[in-house]
Amino acid sequence: MSRMLLSIKPQYVEKIVAGQKKFEFRKFHCRDEVDTIVIYATAPMKQVIGETTILQIIEGDVEYVWQKTRPYGGILKKDYKEYYKKREIAIAYQLGEVRLYDEPKKLADFGLSYVPQSFAYL
Repeated sequence: MSRMLLSIKPQYVEKIVAGQKKFEFRKFHCRDEVDTIVIYATAPMKQVIGETTILQIIEGDVEYVWQKTRPYGGILKKDYKEYYKKREIAIAYQLGEVRLYDEPKKLADFGLSYVPQSFAYL
């Protein structure tokens, strides 16, 4: 199994850490066997804060995924719809318990010299 680093907006990282957001939405499915997500909080934080396991992946039409994830999606429906505008398929990674690092890390600690637009394999 492998890991991928996801770039996530700070307001959603806070909800993930607080346990209010248990699904991370993406437009594209990672086709490799990935079992761990490393969480990078984008600007203004700009740091890797921890990691979590992927419990399951839900993939389907946009409304189906919304119905399956909405109690713990951590996002308003209008924002969800905007994110998937002009898309037919939605992907949701169900997140396990978050393991925060004792000290936040930099992308360079993972061999990255750039902020991934969506994700990067580690």
